[in-house]
Order: sequence, then C-alpha cells, then structure tokens
Amino acid sequence: MKQQRVAVLGLGKIGNILLQGLLKAGLPPGNAVATVRHPERAQALGKERPIPVGTDNRAAARGADVVIIAVKPQNVRELLEEIRADVTPAQLVISVAASVPTAFIENLLATPTPVVRAMPNTPSQVGAGMTGICRGKHATDAHLDTARRLFDTVGRTVVVDEKHMDAVTGLSASGPAFVYIILESLAEAGVKVGLPRDIATVLSAQTLLGAAKVQLDTGDHPALLKDMVTTPAGCTIDGILELEEGKLRVTLIKAVVKATQRAKELMFEK
Repeated sequence: MKQQRVAVLGLGKIGNILLQGLLKAGLPPGNAVATVRHPERAQALGKERPIPVGTDNRAAARGADVVIIAVKPQNVRELLEEIRADVTPAQLVISVAASVPTAFIENLLATPTPVVRAMPNTPSQVGAGMTGICRGKHATDAHLDTARRLFDTVGRTVVVDEKHMDAVTGLSASGPAFVYIILESLAEAGVKVGLPRDIATVLSAQTLLGAAKVQLDTGDHPALLKDMVTTPAGCTIDGILELEEGKLRVTLIKAVVKATQRAKELMFEK
C-alpha cells in the first residue's frame, strides 16, 4: 500500500479510522487525500491531519489508485454520479457503505471498474478490527489482495461471498455494541458482589479480551474452551445455568439476525 495513492471520499468515523491505519502502516501522507461535504469541516480536519482534506470529490478520485467510498449508504448514488466521469478501470474502488451491493456501484460507474465491498468495524480504531470483504465482477485476485492488505492495517480481514456481507454487518459490525452490553453487565455484576467499579470494569474487559485471544490463537471451538473452564461441581457451571435460564444464547443469536435484516434496508432510506 505504500506505493498506492489513496483517496478517502467521506472522512467520517470509518474513513478516518482507515486513513489513520494506512498512515500508521507507512502510507506517505503525500499519497493520501480525503474529502468531506462542508468546506468548514474540511478546513478544520485539514489542520488536524498531515494530508489535504477538501470538498472536491472529482479531483480526489482523479488522482488516486484506490478510491475509498466512505459515505453513508443513502449518499452513495449521489457520490458515484458526481465522480463517475473521473473513475477509470485502472483504479480500484473500495466501498465501506453498508448494504450497498457491488453491482449497484458498477452500474453507476461509466466504465467497467474493479469494485471491492468491505465492512469494517469500530475496533479498527485500535488495530483490533474485523473486516469482511468481497469483490465485484471486474475485480481480480490482485484487487482483492490490495483491499485485504489495506484492511489488515487495522485488524483482521476475511474474504466472503457477497451474499454474506449483510451477515458480516449484523455480526462483526454491530457485534461490538452487543459485547459492550455484556462487558457493562459483567462490570455491574462485579459491583454487585463487592468490587470497586473501576476494578470490576478492568476485570471484565480483560477477561473478554483474553477469552477472545485464546480462541483466535488456538482455533478451538468455543464450546471446548468453555468446558475447559467449567470444573465439575464448581462455581462456573452454576453461572452457566443462570445464563441458560436467562436465554442469553438465543437472545444474542436473535440480535445478530435482527441486525442482519436491518442491514439489508439501509441504502434505501432517505
């Protein structure tokens, strides 16, 4: 990525996270440019970052090897219609707009341009993100590899079929919010059993982090890891019985299913 020229069209939360990840990974500031809608916002962001931030999407797209579309799903059509005359098949367009299919983007561009669709999540801001990517009909393995290396700068990346992208949104993009509720609940439980709140919160957060790292490092099934913690007639099994009685498992499943269904609707809203 260090040799690529990158344009981030829509320097919002995710756009900014990706830009910071690329710069931290070694992308020269001179190889990056970003845009926002309003001039005053562009001026303010330009003072905070080592790259130019403007409002001219066409100029930004014209000079880039990789064009990252980071606007809201409802604004993708307007942006593509604005830049379509300046995008060529020699460029790679990467969209992080939830629910927007690659075919929608391809059909609005004037030429058969390589498109990769991606769904990163907010833990990318600390280099612990999870991103699902898929490619459109004009993207090659090389284009997909370029996108993968881009998102690897802010965490882990998996390649999926496009039919699974809304599920990626419902699981890993919405998932951090579900985990924060679990973290908060564990911390509240710590307070309930007598721990100071700050200590209970650290204990909860590090426990979640550690448990996730064990699974990622070992590749073991979560059920096997759970059994390793659960000793016969111990305290953990009593806690697990409470979780099962409270239907935590089915509630989390239903939350992901509902978020996935909602993800399919986002681009059609005004």
